[in-house]
Amino acid sequence: MTQTASWLDAITFDDKGLIPAIAQDVKTGAILMVAWMNAESLDETVATGRAVYWSRSRNRLWRKGEESGHVQVVHELRLDCDGDVILLKVEQEGGIACHTGRASCFFRRLDGTADSATWTTVDPVLKDPQDIYK
Repeated sequence: MTQTASWLDAITFDDKGLIPAIAQDVKTGAILMVAWMNAESLDETVATGRAVYWSRSRNRLWRKGEESGHVQVVHELRLDCDGDVILLKVEQEGGIACHTGRASCFFRRLDGTADSATWTTVDPVLKDPQDIYK
Protein backbone atom coordinates (compact mmCIF):
# COMPACT_ATOMS: atom_id res chain seq x y z
CA MET A 1 0.00 0.00 0.00
CA THR A 2 1.14 3.52 -0.64
CA GLN A 3 1.55 5.97 2.19
CA THR A 4 1.49 9.18 0.17
CA ALA A 5 -2.15 10.13 0.80
CA SER A 6 -2.31 13.68 2.15
CA TRP A 7 -5.10 12.74 4.56
CA LEU A 8 -2.48 10.78 6.54
CA ASP A 9 -0.60 14.05 7.19
CA ALA A 10 -3.39 15.18 9.54
CA ILE A 11 -2.75 12.22 11.86
CA THR A 12 -0.44 12.48 14.86
CA PHE A 13 1.25 9.11 15.29
CA ASP A 14 3.17 8.28 18.47
CA ASP A 15 6.94 7.71 18.51
CA LYS A 16 6.37 4.12 17.33
CA GLY A 17 4.28 5.26 14.37
CA LEU A 18 1.01 4.14 15.96
CA ILE A 19 -2.35 5.70 16.80
CA PRO A 20 -5.08 4.23 19.04
CA ALA A 21 -8.16 3.11 17.14
CA ILE A 22 -11.63 2.64 18.64
CA ALA A 23 -14.04 0.30 16.84
CA GLN A 24 -17.69 1.28 17.37
CA ASP A 25 -20.76 -0.58 16.12
CA VAL A 26 -22.25 1.64 13.40
CA LYS A 27 -25.84 0.65 14.29
CA THR A 28 -25.87 0.48 18.10
CA GLY A 29 -23.03 2.82 19.02
CA ALA A 30 -21.52 0.16 21.30
CA ILE A 31 -17.74 0.31 21.70
CA LEU A 32 -16.44 -3.03 20.46
CA MET A 33 -12.70 -2.82 20.95
CA VAL A 34 -9.59 -0.65 21.00
CA ALA A 35 -6.56 -1.50 18.90
CA TRP A 36 -3.62 0.24 17.22
CA MET A 37 -3.13 1.39 13.64
CA ASN A 38 -0.16 2.67 11.66
CA ALA A 39 -0.08 4.48 8.33
CA GLU A 40 0.00 1.23 6.37
CA SER A 41 -2.98 -0.28 8.21
CA LEU A 42 -4.96 2.94 7.81
CA ASP A 43 -4.16 3.08 4.12
CA GLU A 44 -5.25 -0.53 3.61
CA THR A 45 -8.41 0.03 5.68
CA VAL A 46 -9.40 2.95 3.45
CA ALA A 47 -8.51 1.04 0.27
CA THR A 48 -10.43 -2.15 1.18
CA GLY A 49 -13.24 -0.94 3.45
CA ARG A 50 -12.28 -3.55 6.04
CA ALA A 51 -10.58 -2.86 9.36
CA VAL A 52 -6.84 -3.52 9.40
CA TYR A 53 -4.90 -2.91 12.60
CA TRP A 54 -1.29 -3.13 13.73
CA SER A 55 -0.68 -6.02 16.11
CA ARG A 56 1.92 -5.00 18.65
CA SER A 57 2.25 -8.57 19.95
CA ARG A 58 2.77 -10.06 16.47
CA ASN A 59 4.60 -7.00 15.13
CA ARG A 60 2.64 -7.12 11.86
CA LEU A 61 -0.57 -6.02 10.18
CA TRP A 62 -3.67 -7.67 11.64
CA ARG A 63 -6.58 -7.90 9.25
CA LYS A 64 -9.50 -8.17 11.67
CA GLY A 65 -11.19 -11.51 11.12
CA GLU A 66 -8.28 -13.13 9.27
CA GLU A 67 -8.41 -16.11 11.66
CA SER A 68 -11.86 -15.86 13.24
CA GLY A 69 -13.87 -14.72 10.22
CA HIS A 70 -15.24 -11.86 12.33
CA VAL A 71 -14.44 -9.11 9.83
CA GLN A 72 -15.21 -5.46 10.50
CA VAL A 73 -16.72 -3.64 7.51
CA VAL A 74 -15.86 0.05 7.88
CA HIS A 75 -18.67 2.53 7.27
CA GLU A 76 -16.90 5.66 8.48
CA LEU A 77 -13.56 6.85 9.87
CA ARG A 78 -13.25 9.82 12.19
CA LEU A 79 -10.24 11.61 13.62
CA ASP A 80 -10.42 13.29 17.04
CA CYS A 81 -9.74 16.99 17.64
CA ASP A 82 -6.05 16.44 18.48
CA GLY A 83 -5.51 14.14 15.52
CA ASP A 84 -4.25 11.36 17.77
CA VAL A 85 -7.17 8.90 18.01
CA ILE A 86 -9.09 7.19 15.19
CA LEU A 87 -12.73 6.12 15.48
CA LEU A 88 -13.91 3.39 13.12
CA LYS A 89 -17.67 2.98 12.76
CA VAL A 90 -18.00 -0.64 11.72
CA GLU A 91 -20.39 -3.45 11.00
CA GLN A 92 -19.10 -6.42 12.98
CA GLU A 93 -19.65 -9.55 10.92
CA GLY A 94 -20.61 -12.53 13.07
CA GLY A 95 -21.45 -10.24 16.01
CA ILE A 96 -18.20 -11.08 17.85
CA ALA A 97 -15.40 -8.54 18.17
CA CYS A 98 -13.50 -9.96 21.15
CA HIS A 99 -11.08 -12.89 21.09
CA THR A 100 -12.91 -14.17 24.20
CA GLY A 101 -15.97 -14.90 22.02
CA ARG A 102 -17.96 -11.89 23.24
CA ALA A 103 -19.62 -9.12 21.24
CA SER A 104 -17.32 -6.50 22.80
CA CYS A 105 -13.97 -6.44 24.57
CA PHE A 106 -15.59 -4.27 27.24
CA PHE A 107 -17.48 -7.04 29.05
CA ARG A 108 -16.41 -6.24 32.64
CA ARG A 109 -18.09 -3.58 34.79
CA LEU A 110 -16.70 -2.10 38.01
CA ASP A 111 -19.18 -2.65 40.83
CA GLY A 112 -19.11 -1.43 44.43
CA THR A 113 -17.42 1.50 46.07
CA ALA A 114 -13.77 2.53 46.07
CA ASP A 115 -12.88 0.41 49.12
CA SER A 116 -14.72 -2.72 47.94
CA ALA A 117 -14.86 -2.44 44.14
CA THR A 118 -14.70 -5.56 42.00
CA TRP A 119 -14.87 -6.27 38.27
CA THR A 120 -18.01 -8.16 37.27
CA THR A 121 -18.37 -9.96 33.95
CA VAL A 122 -21.68 -8.70 32.53
CA ASP A 123 -21.68 -9.91 28.91
CA PRO A 124 -21.91 -13.56 27.89
CA VAL A 125 -19.56 -15.59 25.72
CA LEU A 126 -21.38 -15.99 22.41
CA LYS A 127 -19.01 -18.59 21.00
CA ASP A 128 -16.26 -20.61 22.64
CA PRO A 129 -12.88 -19.19 21.52
CA GLN A 130 -11.62 -22.75 20.95
CA ASP A 131 -14.30 -23.09 18.27
CA ILE A 132 -13.26 -19.77 16.70
CA TYR A 133 -9.47 -20.13 16.66
CA LYS A 134 -8.42 -23.55 15.43
